[in-house]
Amino acid sequence: MKAVLEDIKLQQGTSSFYAYQFQVPFFEFKWHYHPEYELTYIVKGNGYRIVGNTYENYTEGDLVLLGPNLPHTWTGKAVESEPFEAIVIQFSKEFITAFLGFDEAYSIKKLLENSARGIAFEATQDLVQAIKTLIEKEGMDRILQLISALNQLAQSNYTLITPNTFHTIASKKSELRINEVCLFIQNNFNSNITLKQVASQIYLTESNFCKFFKKATGKTFSDYLNEIRINEASRLLLQTDKTISQISFECGFETLSYFNRVFLKKKNQTPSFFRNEKTDK
Repeated sequence: MKAVLEDIKLQQGTSSFYAYQFQVPFFEFKWHYHPEYELTYIVKGNGYRIVGNTYENYTEGDLVLLGPNLPHTWTGKAVESEPFEAIVIQFSKEFITAFLGFDEAYSIKKLLENSARGIAFEATQDLVQAIKTLIEKEGMDRILQLISALNQLAQSNYTLITPNTFHTIASKKSELRINEVCLFIQNNFNSNITLKQVASQIYLTESNFCKFFKKATGKTFSDYLNEIRINEASRLLLQTDKTISQISFECGFETLSYFNRVFLKKKNQTPSFFRNEKTDK
């Protein structure tokens, strides 16, 4: 997906890398990319994140490392005015390369290579402490703590997020268009969105929109929309007592049978099995 370029160098000032913790009322949809590596730890909040062409739910404790120029966004709305909170660490390839020439750094080098597909970790207590300690450090101590944290991550079990390496091509016009479309879908996925409606958002014919959307996202419009709806349905199945029928209609599916069919295709299990398996653990 083509995305907005974020200028990290402008934000980090004279520091060698950018590390900060922040709170916001909610995570706004902001599909973007940047040439820096990014390590993100979600302290509070839940919703869904998009990395490359992969759409997944996240909750508190989500810990992800992303490689350079890998498009991504976390999005979600707060419940009962609880603020969202995250720790973000961003560092350039030029900065980290200076530490990768040693034999002892092989595992970190391999970790960073794999981050081109996005990496999700289990946020153990030791990893979280290493990340929290990092943002408290200053000067050379902060640099040493970053290397230490990366070494801990490299020794941890992790999973790759996207099925293959994702390449984005910068185009300002396409960036603005795809973000407008994705925001429209995010705000209206629970209603009956037609192809004509969404195409009109960026003044394209339905045929041209389908070509544009598939080229930009790697997915058809209907598949993308269903992905968003199923992720929201998954969240409601786990966090509410609403019936499966209620959830299906709240997420924009016109019939329960179609919802069940799409859910099975996306999750490889039925909604009821998904709910029971997760809540029984």
